[in-house]
Amino acid sequence: MRNLASVVGRRAVALSSRGSCARQLQSSLRIEATTSTSQPTITINYAQSRVFSHTRPWRREIPVSEPKRGGSKVWASADEAVADIKSGSVLLSAGFGLCGVASTLIAAIRRRGPESLHSLTAVSNNAGSEGRGGLALLTENGQIDRMIMSYLGANKKLEKQYLTGQIAVELCPQGTIAERIRAAGSGIPAFFTPTGGNTLIQSGSLPTRYSPDGTVVEFSAPRETRIFNGKAYLMETALPGDVAILRAWKVDKAGNCVFRHTTKTFAPLMAKAAKLAIVEAENIVEVGELDPSEVNLPGIYIDRIVPATERPQVEIVKTRSPQKFSSSAPKEEAPAQAKRNRIARRAAKELKPGFYVNLGVGIPTLAPSFLPPGQEVWIQSENGILGMGDYPLPEEVDPDIINAGKETTTLVPGASTFDSSESFSMIRGGHVDVSILGALQVSAGGDLANYMIPGKVFKGMGGAMDLVSNPEGTKIVVATEHTAKDGTSKIVAVCGLPVTGRGVVSTVITDLAVFQVDRKKGTLTLTEIAPGVDVEEVRRKTDADFAVAEELIVME
Repeated sequence: MRNLASVVGRRAVALSSRGSCARQLQSSLRIEATTSTSQPTITINYAQSRVFSHTRPWRREIPVSEPKRGGSKVWASADEAVADIKSGSVLLSAGFGLCGVASTLIAAIRRRGPESLHSLTAVSNNAGSEGRGGLALLTENGQIDRMIMSYLGANKKLEKQYLTGQIAVELCPQGTIAERIRAAGSGIPAFFTPTGGNTLIQSGSLPTRYSPDGTVVEFSAPRETRIFNGKAYLMETALPGDVAILRAWKVDKAGNCVFRHTTKTFAPLMAKAAKLAIVEAENIVEVGELDPSEVNLPGIYIDRIVPATERPQVEIVKTRSPQKFSSSAPKEEAPAQAKRNRIARRAAKELKPGFYVNLGVGIPTLAPSFLPPGQEVWIQSENGILGMGDYPLPEEVDPDIINAGKETTTLVPGASTFDSSESFSMIRGGHVDVSILGALQVSAGGDLANYMIPGKVFKGMGGAMDLVSNPEGTKIVVATEHTAKDGTSKIVAVCGLPVTGRGVVSTVITDLAVFQVDRKKGTLTLTEIAPGVDVEEVRRKTDADFAVAEELIVME
């Protein structure tokens, strides 16, 4: 195993074992990675010449209007309902992508303008869609000073604002955000989670705020750790808000809410965690019209109700033709698609009858197409679906049913939908049998890096850190092309990119080969090889050392 150093920042470049140079994130930060026969240990040294601040406590007491007991909760308009929100407030904004976003309330907040309402700290899974909707309308309007989120996505304007110091961005795993909000609403000040262990989350090394010249001036806060049953857990604190904004399908005048399908994600959690909760309702009904058993959020958590006047939007519309069904495999035409299909076909063998499975975006989503006819698996989507189906027909598109990639999808018979806290309880608790993810890098010891390339890609981890947080309960399979676009190997001795999880991957499937990982010993074994490929080609294109199984199988 070989030593390497990696540094994190806008201009950082990983130093590989082949001697490529790394420009450090300012001269004062040095990150050293040493390896043993098991797993790498990260040591972070801060030079005394300069001091970087870690994330300062952003939570401050902002006066908000006290919720009133008695009288009507229904307000005439969103503009009236948000008129007394104060600058500097912590705003909990429900939704996932553009699904379930409180677009009417966001539009009203935007109309107040940065002169009247500014310096907001916004908490959300992501920041909406650039120029279209969600919190992007407020970040572009200069009303948000800090975002606490799991995924930045394709919002280039927000990325530029972040890299030039206009907005601070605190990245936090999706399941951890959900649980921090849930804890706040339940009166629990802190909790321990395995998510993010031995990563930049634990060490507090993610850049949170830059100066206009690109210098990092603030890092994320390091986490306290504690050992339970021989495993390290991070302490995460509750995440309360001053104001929560959410959207519901039906709300009665007592505040009882009903949410449709994947609009549940963060809405019930955020309403419980805020001092003041405002819901925009697509349908406002009289008290008594809702069956008590269909209420998703009791009225005790809602303070104000306004009519929803903005139509729901769909971030990514994906449909299938009437002739294409999920049981029919994609056609193998172009060489690139042939590679993807080969990986997906082999990945499908990891899905046993009746398995509960989580599939990452990209190649992993192709795997169910190669299942034998009649074999069923239950696909879990971390935004709150168990029993996800194929893309809809054009006439079946429903803006309230999307997958974790923000795409339109369908529900199979027997499916269920739920909020994000429930979803990540399934994931962290090991109730999902297999999770198949893509990768930027995988190490010989089973380390996974798939959310960030310093200086090039800054998307956020989304739910990936949670998905790999319990590899003893959920088998982690990586499905990826063997090499990156520049020809460099994705199968490396030690990850040079920020790590999503350490020692978590059990099986690696590429277009050239299949490797089994001994996570305890930190070793790779080549067990399958693609047709027309020999072991020497695999060695040439693999940075990590590996053993070859006595019985080497040819992939289908």
